[in-house]
Amino acid sequence: MSTKALRLGTRRSRLAMAQSGQVADAVRQVTGRPVELVEITTYGDVSREHLAQIGGTGVFVTALRDALAKGEVDFAVHSLKDLPTTQPEDLVLAAVPVREDPRDVIVARDALKFTDLPRGARIGTGSPRRMAQLNAYARGHGLDIVTVPIRGNVDTRIGYVHDGELDAVVLAAAGLSRIGRIDEVTDFLSIDTVLPAPGQGALAIECAADNASLIAALGELDDSFTRIAVTAERSLLAALEAGCSAPVGALADLLADGQIVNEMRLRGVVGTTDGTRMVQLSTTGPVPETHDGAMALGRELAAEMLAQGAAGLMGERAL
Repeated sequence: MSTKALRLGTRRSRLAMAQSGQVADAVRQVTGRPVELVEITTYGDVSREHLAQIGGTGVFVTALRDALAKGEVDFAVHSLKDLPTTQPEDLVLAAVPVREDPRDVIVARDALKFTDLPRGARIGTGSPRRMAQLNAYARGHGLDIVTVPIRGNVDTRIGYVHDGELDAVVLAAAGLSRIGRIDEVTDFLSIDTVLPAPGQGALAIECAADNASLIAALGELDDSFTRIAVTAERSLLAALEAGCSAPVGALADLLADGQIVNEMRLRGVVGTTDGTRMVQLSTTGPVPETHDGAMALGRELAAEMLAQGAAGLMGERAL
């Protein structure tokens, strides 16, 4: 392979640069080639509109994919939860590295836990999925909270708490870990309280489908268990015909008997953002051995959720 520098396309946010930098280091190790970061501004980074109004988190992906298609970069790193479920034919998901902690977390004033927040506590999040599940949990456990839609980077969001504008904000554990701020978390939300977004905590490394040598090199970073799990989660999202910003949570986790992984459990949830109506189901079976097997698992659970009325809880379904 050439010794020419590989160009890695990344968003310019602190989090995107941090996770792209980690991938760049890993790619340098497996290829022996230098890797340079190419910063790309996306519409999602500059718009002040709420994500649901501008097409969900997929807006962060479009500019990176355009740069790949034009040959301006050799590969790109995305937060996998931002990727639309339809894969372009000219691009390939070359690697899904080992997943970080998929949970959501609370950063609250006075180091408070979620269940210790005062009555009427204002909790900031830009995610309908988080709003739906937090409101449902509060409703079922006698808590009184107000979910407030917010946007902005990690500094901006945590700043709302420090400034007293909000009592707490909800963020992804993986993102805070990658930028070295996990110690600011005041509460890790149980998966039983809030299911993460499909693919949350995982990264996606994407390149042109006709670059066989690069696909093979990037493939060294792929983690087969993570890929199978996120494939099942994203299949569920696709079968629900829901976009990245829909109030859908999903998590596939591997169940082990001692050191031997023998089953996979897939959980899914859909709910109205006020938390009044929820459909939450799970299925457990042998770990899928193929992409098609993982896809089938997601579709099967989605079909059960749709049979229980999930479609009516998502607002406008994705086209």
